[in-house]
Amino acid sequence: MIRLLRALQGRLKEAGLPEGEALDLLALATGLSRKDLLLKLPEPPPPGAEERAWALLERRLSRYPLQYLLGEVEFFGLPLKVEEGVLIPRPETEGLVALALTLPLPPRPRILDVGTGTGAIALALKRHLPGAEVFATEVDEKALALARENARRLGLLVHFRKAPLTGGLTGLDLLVANPPYLPEAYREEAPPELRYENPLALYAGEEGLAVAWPLALEAERALRPGGFLLLELAPENVGKLAEALRERGWRVEVLRDLAGRDRYLRARRPPQEAEG
Repeated sequence: MIRLLRALQGRLKEAGLPEGEALDLLALATGLSRKDLLLKLPEPPPPGAEERAWALLERRLSRYPLQYLLGEVEFFGLPLKVEEGVLIPRPETEGLVALALTLPLPPRPRILDVGTGTGAIALALKRHLPGAEVFATEVDEKALALARENARRLGLLVHFRKAPLTGGLTGLDLLVANPPYLPEAYREEAPPELRYENPLALYAGEEGLAVAWPLALEAERALRPGGFLLLELAPENVGKLAEALRERGWRVEVLRDLAGRDRYLRARRPPQEAEG
């Protein structure tokens, strides 16, 4: 299978795609794990595996996302099922979860993940904060069904709701979200892979804040005094929302991702405000 692997790598390289994806494609074609595949590379491919590998490669060369071909991604140590049309969890969002886990939350916090998609954020937080009461909202039926399936597979209890934004929930200690935040103009230059994801989970108006700003306004009612709002946004617009919230009395910080880009907004509702 070494010859086949090298041939796949060569085609990917010619197309400007990562050569490392060849191992994933070959593992999928053979039905082997990456670890087992590496051990069996000196052997000939199983019957039909070479044909399957080339068929998978052609789909990938059409810029169909690798994650959809594999049907699963790892997010914060959790294996999550993914499907075409539902936003693929990304490494930047793992950073959002990591930040959430550093917050001074009460022992049994009430947490809401808005626009949960695959359920990635909600499920990761429930895994690491087992005493938390975790809610998740989503407007897309397909994504909601997928999130519930992921929760069942992982044995984690998250309260999923089909609802926009906060879904009317109140008394929250943490509201966390990776909302759509790309400006509409980005569609023209976006990687071809994004065509297969739900555009409503990616694009949010001229400045990319068409969802994040209404969500921040709802957070004023949904969070307890002293509660936290934690958002993943674009480097181009996170500062704008931060400034708007500061003007409304919030304590706000903009934090960077691993690439050094302004990415996360961490805001705390003024403790002195009365609820309601």
